[in-house]
Amino acid sequence: MSSSLDSTVRETTVDGVRVAYVTAGRGGPLVLLHGWPEDHRAWSHQLAPLAAVRRVIAPDLPGWGASDRDVRLSHDYDSEVDRLARLLDALGLDRVDLACHDYGGFLGLGFLHRYPHRVRRFALLNSRAHGTFTWPYRLLFGAFTTLASHRATRRLLTVRAMYPLHRWGLRGYVRNGSFSPGLLDDYLSMLRTPEGRRWYAHFWAGYRVRVRPELAAGLAAVDCPTTVIWGRRDPAIPLHTARELASRIPGAHLVLLDADHFVMEQRPTEVTEALLAWLDRPVENTAAAN
Repeated sequence: MSSSLDSTVRETTVDGVRVAYVTAGRGGPLVLLHGWPEDHRAWSHQLAPLAAVRRVIAPDLPGWGASDRDVRLSHDYDSEVDRLARLLDALGLDRVDLACHDYGGFLGLGFLHRYPHRVRRFALLNSRAHGTFTWPYRLLFGAFTTLASHRATRRLLTVRAMYPLHRWGLRGYVRNGSFSPGLLDDYLSMLRTPEGRRWYAHFWAGYRVRVRPELAAGLAAVDCPTTVIWGRRDPAIPLHTARELASRIPGAHLVLLDADHFVMEQRPTEVTEALLAWLDRPVENTAAAN
């Protein structure tokens, strides 16, 4: 993150829990949503240049980063999507430009589907979106949800081995420079404590890997400027998801980059340029402009 950018973590309250966020810049609001297992720092390469043209707000989604992890909070899909609306309310934001990655994109597409009048522009980066994962990751995450959904097996997701297993599974992203070792340790720090592991199991109990046909059916109705930015070598999410999004959303732009899943970190300059070009696109539709 640029040293000239004020990266002070601020707080608001949504559904009774503390939600952390950073904000910078002036102008129309641009909300950046991170994915698993990250927090607002997923956008560290983009924050300063985007803040030169917009008021940027990058939250840590509830349960992630510096936000509260509360097992009383439901993390099923409908609850998570509606919570985004309440987060914008808490931040005093009505209509926003919305850019989102991975899990944030999964929620962001649902938000666009449910609250189209609150999204002026939409950008989606390497997210399962309306679909699901490649079969190895679908099996892995499906196993997490199955284990977490039954009291007798949920404890398997709360063992101390969860931290080293995740650290091992993501080691390739340290090798390719997506994460520093310290940053990856920060992202996975919840798995070092019993309370954090209990929340993590609780999160997976609400998650589902199935496709979302209602989101697929709604793609043709999207009428705000949309850009799909994608690392073409993503091992977790099929490239055809990006092509479907770009072909089924009217007027969508598709930017394919030589990267895999964590495209913002692997191709920071190209992602920033694509986002700035997206923000330059005029908003012409009635729902987004009013």
